[in-house]
Amino acid sequence: MSERHQEYIEKINDLRREKRAVILAHNYQRPEIQDIADYTGDSLGLARQASETEAETIVFCGVHFMAETAHILNPEKTVLIPDPGAGCPMADMVTAPGLEALKAEHPGVPVVCYVNSPAEVKAVSDVCCTSSNAVSIVQNLPGDKVIFVPDENLGRYVAQRTGKTIILWPGYCPTHRRIKPETVRRLKSESPGAVFLAHPECDEDVLALADHICSTSGMYEFARQTAATEIIVGSEMGMLHRLRLENPDKTFIMPGDNIICPNMKLTTLKKVFLSLLEGRTVVTLPEDVREKALAATERMVKVLA
Repeated sequence: MSERHQEYIEKINDLRREKRAVILAHNYQRPEIQDIADYTGDSLGLARQASETEAETIVFCGVHFMAETAHILNPEKTVLIPDPGAGCPMADMVTAPGLEALKAEHPGVPVVCYVNSPAEVKAVSDVCCTSSNAVSIVQNLPGDKVIFVPDENLGRYVAQRTGKTIILWPGYCPTHRRIKPETVRRLKSESPGAVFLAHPECDEDVLALADHICSTSGMYEFARQTAATEIIVGSEMGMLHRLRLENPDKTFIMPGDNIICPNMKLTTLKKVFLSLLEGRTVVTLPEDVREKALAATERMVKVLA
């Protein structure tokens, strides 16, 4: 660790105590950001932490829709995002007017909104979900038809496991799309004993090769429990830090050196420090949007409670 990193860490620790702040970090964040976080997790885990924390300030080291979710659940707290430019291409692929038009074509069909979406889209949805609980949420909805936005890959995965008709939105994660089936086949051929874990945001032909499909939190759990000593990680490169820390006796292989979300890497220690020092950047929403998004978001948090 560099002296500069250590200096920022000390300042961050002082400020978090002074300002009664909690630092939440997604699993795809830089290693040093994960190391300073009070909680590191996937979207569902962080949403739960955001709803349960007693801290006065939440510093959300992730992308914008995640910080919005924390604000939706905690309007009385200050939610900060260290880099307001940390967006999500998938979230940008769906709009509230577009979803309203799709709903008009399918009146009465419930809308499940993947948490990777703007607050305005959540506000016109019935229930949110993450990759951890999407199958359970869709299974528990009445009827045999569901509108699912915006990730078509997760939607297909849910359709296969619930037997329901899923009306898909044409959205996807550019980072997971970089994982190619030919690369996975080559790695499995080179390491015959390796297990391939795939995130459900991967393309359908990649998921077909998976030994296990799960969320990022599910990958950590699987890695701890499996007897396999070689694991191909079908998700963003930030996963490697914690996987290696928790499983030093196992080898983790990435299906490419470009499986990186540039938005997740925008957050740095300096930006976290400045965020706490100067209160930048506060995440807010129009109250009518926040209130409409709250019901769908609360159902996501509570569905597996």
